[in-house]
Amino acid sequence: MTAAPDFVSREVERLVSGKRVSDGAGVKLLRVLTSDLQRRLDPFLLLDEFCSDNPDDYLAGFPDHPHRGFETVTYMLAGRMRHRDSAGHEGVLAAGGVQWMTAGRGIVHSELPEQEQGLMHGFQLWINLPAREKMGQPGYRDIPAEAIPQTTTAAGVTIRVIAGSLAGVAGAVRRETTEPLYADFGMPAGSVYEAAIPAAHNAFLYVYDGEIEVGVRGEPVRSRQLALLGNRADADGVRLSAPGGARLLLVAGRPLNEPIVQWGPFVMNTREEVEQARRDFQSGRF
Repeated sequence: MTAAPDFVSREVERLVSGKRVSDGAGVKLLRVLTSDLQRRLDPFLLLDEFCSDNPDDYLAGFPDHPHRGFETVTYMLAGRMRHRDSAGHEGVLAAGGVQWMTAGRGIVHSELPEQEQGLMHGFQLWINLPAREKMGQPGYRDIPAEAIPQTTTAAGVTIRVIAGSLAGVAGAVRRETTEPLYADFGMPAGSVYEAAIPAAHNAFLYVYDGEIEVGVRGEPVRSRQLALLGNRADADGVRLSAPGGARLLLVAGRPLNEPIVQWGPFVMNTREEVEQARRDFQSGRF
């Protein structure tokens, strides 16, 4: 796709390299979107990448743990993960598939690898829920790889649209309030793509292979870097260029502009609501 002369691109506001952490029963992760970015990237709360071919890094998985007040989106590139939850849902997340879980008023679930060797690679994104939906009914969708719409441009750019709409393709999931856009790009060497993003949305991209150049300035974003995209009222979206080829995630959403109070796996609007969530879980009311 050639650059349109009247396309107004967002530029890189900030680059983030992430932190190596351990979560669950010892799973090693790269935590890229952390709590200090939650207000700026509202409605997004967290982004983790897990990527290892060492079973010691992932085999213990994530045993039973609670959530309330937001949605989790797990996207697998390689490996298999079994999901079970207290609402009776169960499924196996395989390569290319997505697990979209709405915690709502409370759910307890586990995510356990179903392999003992080989590469395990994927991402988990947390998306906040508005106050009026935080105590809603929990829900779960297991979306196999073949159910995620995909398109390829004339320049060979492949785009898998997990949520929202891009390049004339409606994604597998839509949400009215936060209007998330979540897309996985495969960009061959020398390709350019101009992705449309609503001007009012907060947006970021995460490069997980290769390197891209962003915007008119051509700001380089390297592998394992998150680029926070600046907001501007006249922006059409973001211009992406991949001189040597790249794989990346593009994420955008409509901000809720509500208070965010988090205590571990509970995200509410007030401290009192978080304390109530903790009491409810401890008393078995999830």
